[in-house]
Amino acid sequence: MSVDPSEFEIPPPTGSSESSSAPSRRAFIATSTAVGGVVVAGSVVGVTSLADPEEASAVGASASSRVSLTVNGTRRTVTVDNRTSLLDLLREHLDLTGSKKGCNAGACGACTVLVDGQRVNSCLTLAVRLEGAEVTTIEGLAHGDELHPLQQAFIDEDAFQCGYCTPGQILSGVGCIQEGHTNSPEEIREWMSGNICRCGCYVKIVRAVEQTVARK
Repeated sequence: MSVDPSEFEIPPPTGSSESSSAPSRRAFIATSTAVGGVVVAGSVVGVTSLADPEEASAVGASASSRVSLTVNGTRRTVTVDNRTSLLDLLREHLDLTGSKKGCNAGACGACTVLVDGQRVNSCLTLAVRLEGAEVTTIEGLAHGDELHPLQQAFIDEDAFQCGYCTPGQILSGVGCIQEGHTNSPEEIREWMSGNICRCGCYVKIVRAVEQTVARK
């Protein structure tokens, strides 16, 4: 498509020193804009016309897999998108909403659960990689009406305020105790440093872990 710059030329106002034979600044801008629009439009049309609908569909589609794992002592088999995190599997597929979604980037610890006895950030763990694994969430710590010792210690020490981070704090504390990193308040703080409490209950959280260790 050709564009005649004269179509966009605006006569200079009376008394202007601009030459009538040269295109005005406004005409130049208008011409550049029109030509650029044609080029961009042509590029868009070209890309669209070359797109393969089947390839686009394949790119948009994602594979799913079946995964079997034991959650809080119960064997569960589900089919999930391969991109599904363990956190979303627990919350969206198994209705276990005790594990909280905080930063969703592994930086706050609100989603901490135990996988085969080890602490993990469930928001960063792909569910399809846990075939045959044993997962423990906050819902699986108590035995009926009997709370886990660390759950009871959190109540005794008033180690929470809003409670949003509490499930992750407790699971991390359980893991910390099992790993033997409870020889001092400083060691407990170091090994639980990945769990953030926005209410600032750190002193009481450490006391709750110490209380649990002392009662073992």
